[in-house]
Amino acid sequence: MKRRSLLVAAGLAALPLSAAFAADYPERPIQMIVPWGAGGGTDAVARIMASVMQEDLGVPVNVVNRTGGSGVVGHSAIATAEPDGYTIGLATVEIAMLHWQGLTDLTYEDYDVLALVNQDPAGIMVSGESEYDSVEALLAAIKEEPAGTFKASGTAQGGIWHIALAGWLLSEGLDPGKVSWVPSQGSAPAITDMVAGGVDMVTSSLPEGTAMIQAGRVKALAAMSDAPIGGFDDVPTLEAATGNDWTMAAWRGIFAPKGLPEEVNAKLTAAVEAAYNSDEYQEFMAGRGLGTIWVPGSEAAEFIGAADKDFGTVMEAAGLKPENG
Repeated sequence: MKRRSLLVAAGLAALPLSAAFAADYPERPIQMIVPWGAGGGTDAVARIMASVMQEDLGVPVNVVNRTGGSGVVGHSAIATAEPDGYTIGLATVEIAMLHWQGLTDLTYEDYDVLALVNQDPAGIMVSGESEYDSVEALLAAIKEEPAGTFKASGTAQGGIWHIALAGWLLSEGLDPGKVSWVPSQGSAPAITDMVAGGVDMVTSSLPEGTAMIQAGRVKALAAMSDAPIGGFDDVPTLEAATGNDWTMAAWRGIFAPKGLPEEVNAKLTAAVEAAYNSDEYQEFMAGRGLGTIWVPGSEAAEFIGAADKDFGTVMEAAGLKPENG
């Protein structure tokens, strides 16, 4: 009997990690890392996703903000965690951009991509006290005034909202440096800085400025989208306002360290999909004007791979890609 027990134990030890513990997964709280600060769009999406996922998984899903390094710190924390299913993260579009800047060697290929769950176009906002009431007036002033007169913010140097601004200026035949970029840890602190007079404009998703817009402390001038954004129907698209068809959007998705056991990956993906399809998630996102998009697994990796190549081209044109990048 002792020999038989030893053989059984040895057989269990030889099973793949996934088979050994997947049946009991998860047994303890899961950590969801957010590479950006509290109060912004990424943080909001992470918290509603985590709140609904934990109902399905039966354990707490705790959101942890890991900021710094233009998003490198948080994205690195996701990639380098143990691939056991107890650390996941809400990765952002910057993972397809950071390596082009030479800030990290990380790319989307260093993760198991579970799904993309959110996509939001960029918008152009100014303080409620700004003299500019339209994007046409703002653009005319940018063209007229010397380079550096206007300051903008919304994310880190070379981040998605910086690219939104740089691409817009390029599409207008302007040097991207015409407007100085002030790096921030996300749109929430950038909008706060703008209201305080630290910068003149913020190019981030309009939903991230909802509270300030409703309070009259921020004016939304335009959306960098093909059509008006839900909840902001009175805000014109750039094309409608100026005839410029430049568009830009950020996406966010649930990523895990590469090498998740197959069964754990399947369980997490199912929980993410259930959360995405829940009334709580859909109503939360719609109520805040946040866009939803469902692109799972391998499809998401292909989507991100195409975006990665496009960003390399745009960032080079905007002078945001090092010569050896």
